[in-house]
Amino acid sequence: MAKNKKDDKDGGIVYSTSGNSSNWKEDEENVNVPPNKQKLYISIDRKQRKGKEVTLIEGFRGPESELQALGKLLKSSCGTGGSVKDGEIIIQGNFRDKVCGLLEAKGFPCIKKGG
Repeated sequence: MAKNKKDDKDGGIVYSTSGNSSNWKEDEENVNVPPNKQKLYISIDRKQRKGKEVTLIEGFRGPESELQALGKLLKSSCGTGGSVKDGEIIIQGNFRDKVCGLLEAKGFPCIKKGG
């Protein structure tokens, strides 16, 4: 007999008897990876943006606070707006080459350009 969702009181959470109560995904995201070991992907995107171009920076591994700081630096250096969502930095406009240069100056050597 199939298990009903109504019967699932704890929302599918699996409990562990180990002393570590933190989630392993949270631990993985908070690991501070040095910039020279990261591989960032920079691309231009127009999908679902009414034809307007944005520069996407994906692949950052590290704490959310460092991602926010990097996004703020890139936005202010390009003189434009943007946001940091879901582990990616969005810069309004086509600034792929400028962002690539700024990231290389910050110590991110493994940069892949796309789109």
